[in-house]
Amino acid sequence: MRTSMRMFDVTKDSATDIAAAVVQPSEQGCSLPGTDVFYHAGTVTEQCRQALLGHAPATIWLTGLSGAGKSTLAYALEAMLLDLAHPCFVLDGDNLRHGLSKDLGFSAPDRRENIRRTAEVARIMNEAGLIVITALISPFRDDRKMARTIIGDARFVEVHVSTLATVCEQRDPKGLYVRARAGQLAEFTGISSPYETPLIPDLVLDTDALPLKDSTQTLLDLVAKRCFK
Repeated sequence: MRTSMRMFDVTKDSATDIAAAVVQPSEQGCSLPGTDVFYHAGTVTEQCRQALLGHAPATIWLTGLSGAGKSTLAYALEAMLLDLAHPCFVLDGDNLRHGLSKDLGFSAPDRRENIRRTAEVARIMNEAGLIVITALISPFRDDRKMARTIIGDARFVEVHVSTLATVCEQRDPKGLYVRARAGQLAEFTGISSPYETPLIPDLVLDTDALPLKDSTQTLLDLVAKRCFK
């Protein structure tokens, strides 16, 4: 443990004292419109979590074409952060489609729902104090804007893995471009469906121009600037 901190003693502190200390004013008594579902606050503050973990939470949202290097970068960054004793986790687009989003296809509405689910999970993990790294194509600006809104602007870090389409297609690690060119995959980003480049990303990385080690270090430097106090 990096530092000591006072936690609430539920046998001595009153429920009113605890609630006043941990619930944000905007959340007190908040309920879902038209329902009887109310927000229930915990007793551990964001500041306590940051003191324990040694960093502020954030979601590093990697976006780019299939084959751009998003997953490779995400897992390399995860390893570096864990080596530095910073708890983190990768939400990889393909992995999520094995469980959380296995009922979704690749139409625009399904892509949007996949991103919404991923963003909600990332938000919860951020509330737990973790650094989250997502690796999703997330091709549409409006969908990425929605993810930013869900996660919160202060915690959302948009990174464009800008590797050229020609390079991604040459790599084609999953054989998807070949299938898309053959008409076997509908709405494939970069072939039969557009990719909307981020307008003002926090970082742009071309994994063809910059080796993996250097790309990951650049990404780590950004995380350190945003998360390490």
